[in-house]
Amino acid sequence: MQVAEAIKAWVMEQGLKSGDRLPGEAEMIERFGMAKSTIREATRILEAQGLVRTRTGPGGGTFLHEMSPARAQALLSNFFYFRDLTIDDIYQVRQLLEPEMAASLAGKLSEHDLTRLECAMADYGEPASSPEQERAQHVSSLRFHALLAEMSNNPLMGFLIGFIANTLSDLTVYRRLYDPPNHELWARGIAYQRQLLAALRSGDAAAARRIAGEHMKTAHALMVRQQAEVQRRFLKTPQ
Repeated sequence: MQVAEAIKAWVMEQGLKSGDRLPGEAEMIERFGMAKSTIREATRILEAQGLVRTRTGPGGGTFLHEMSPARAQALLSNFFYFRDLTIDDIYQVRQLLEPEMAASLAGKLSEHDLTRLECAMADYGEPASSPEQERAQHVSSLRFHALLAEMSNNPLMGFLIGFIANTLSDLTVYRRLYDPPNHELWARGIAYQRQLLAALRSGDAAAARRIAGEHMKTAHALMVRQQAEVQRRFLKTPQ
């Protein structure tokens, strides 16, 4: 692990970029003063972390690799696997971050970006008529927020909000928070998103911040109520 960290520090010092080739094994052994087995294990650690890729054959070697947001979020999800995140945990963070992200994007999105958001909303333009459709609509509505996160010019904020949206999507599915269908959650959610889209298009940062904040507060209350209803129905079901 220490050698892997040393290699990462050296990469930063050299200003190497994704796709650049690391020195060969013999040079790495000499540079870091470690045995071949240690260098190979350090390389395997970096590969497991998604920071390098090894190719064999002509032109092969070890190359720096830029981790995708999806891979990084998947790895981070493992950290929370046994931590039993709650609706309250998730919305406490959403209420802090999403209004600020919305304000920062007001008036800065291209027409292409706005169209992508509109297309995402089209997937849940009508209320669900079954639990399966409700599940798909929950996932699609959270995709709207993940798309906004991708458009953020703050990579850290965008990553965190995207991760939280995907985490809430997973939680909704495996806890079956989509059953029974919740017309109020759908109606108020899409109404807020339409208002937010209008504020983003007009460049009204204050309105975007206010609408996103109200959206998160309302969604939080409705999701807590939905979770309580799901638990109530489960307890009433004969075991």
